[in-house]
Amino acid sequence: MQNYPIFVDLKDQPCLMVGGGPVALRKIRLMISAGAKITVVAPEICSDLKAEFGHQIQHLARRFEDSDIIGYRLITAATSEPEVNKHVSALAQAINIPVNVVDQPTLCSFITPSIVDRSPVLIAISTGGDAPVLARMLRAKLEAFIPASYGRLAATMGRYRDALKRALPEERDRRMFWEKVVQGPISELFFSGRNDDAEKQLEKLIESSSTTDNSTGEVWLVGAGPGDPDLLTFRALRLMQQADVVLYDRLVSPEILNLCRRDADRIYVGKRRAEHAVPQGEINQLLVDLAKQGKSVVRLKGGDPFIFGRGGEEIELLAQSDVPFQIVPGITAASGCATYAGIPLTHRDHAQSCVFVTGHLKNGTVELNWPMLANPNQTVVIYMGLVGLPYICEKLVEHGVSKHMPIALIEQGTTNNQRVYTGTLDTMPSIIKNQEVKAPTLIIIGSVVSLHHALSWFNPQTEPV
Repeated sequence: MQNYPIFVDLKDQPCLMVGGGPVALRKIRLMISAGAKITVVAPEICSDLKAEFGHQIQHLARRFEDSDIIGYRLITAATSEPEVNKHVSALAQAINIPVNVVDQPTLCSFITPSIVDRSPVLIAISTGGDAPVLARMLRAKLEAFIPASYGRLAATMGRYRDALKRALPEERDRRMFWEKVVQGPISELFFSGRNDDAEKQLEKLIESSSTTDNSTGEVWLVGAGPGDPDLLTFRALRLMQQADVVLYDRLVSPEILNLCRRDADRIYVGKRRAEHAVPQGEINQLLVDLAKQGKSVVRLKGGDPFIFGRGGEEIELLAQSDVPFQIVPGITAASGCATYAGIPLTHRDHAQSCVFVTGHLKNGTVELNWPMLANPNQTVVIYMGLVGLPYICEKLVEHGVSKHMPIALIEQGTTNNQRVYTGTLDTMPSIIKNQEVKAPTLIIIGSVVSLHHALSWFNPQTEPV
């Protein structure tokens, strides 16, 4: 993190602006809106500044003097003279007064971000001064996405905090209450402008909250997709940011895990071949136990929970234990990795069907329906098949598949570390033999693999035949 984000209370606080031109005016507008008392040091101030804020600011009509920096909460330099700006910065930093020099990040002890103002909701966007145009673009997107009514909702929630604290002394219960409000019909009333109706509903809900049973939480089985955080669904992201506890697998990337609520407890229950951090039965029971404690639990799984993810096993015990649960599908590795590798799983000229199988070894063998996998005009996708790859290639050829059939192995698909190896059933074992391939991997077998070189788009690192 390049800069530590912080919000400063400037209400009735003295702030100094060195410079009186149009750039200074833009900064003054923000500080005035935050309640600051502004002193401007400049021989002259521009006409727009005089017309807009002439009656609200104190103007010292002269050049900057060293003694001017004393007694201010923060200082901004926005003159057209680089040496003056540099001097103001040095003086302020010498006595630890926060200083901003407009458009010169190296002279700043703080920077002013682009903001989305839905007071009391305030969203700040910063690129550390490296890309202000990008920050403004992101602000424009958020401005369109976030209605002004969020400010009214937040202000109303603030007014009722004490009443809710009396009704629900436990912090966890209050948080669950507010989550219900901001995601339910009360917030929709605010968004539609029916503020009075919304407050009446809120008051009723607070009155009844003390008798509401909040003893049992809920489990959300969430598919995290194949690795790229952009492939998360909106619903997955929303639930991840509400959870009290997150149980996550080895295949969940740090970038995705960091999108979870920052103060949520994180429990690693990942598995790799012949090594389980937590046995499956214990995971199932842990989900029940945490929910029975009243917690909202996200079980975060790579790919899709119901495609080789043991999601069915985990929710069976939840259902038997009367624990509420939801299931959020994720983009499975077959779809995500194939797409990012430029390999269509079906194609009218190559494959009219697609089969998903797991190549996870059991008792030293890969127990697959080889005659079925050898059928023509189909694509075979094998999860967890890296260790058994030579055996898989051998068995397919043994059951009639041409040794020249194209095959691809995708390493860490959809991530910046994606690497795509292509070959044939005959050559792939030797191609992989001397490579340090890191899980997760996905194997695709079929003539569709021949389209990879023409259709690849995601900057893959490809190892050709």
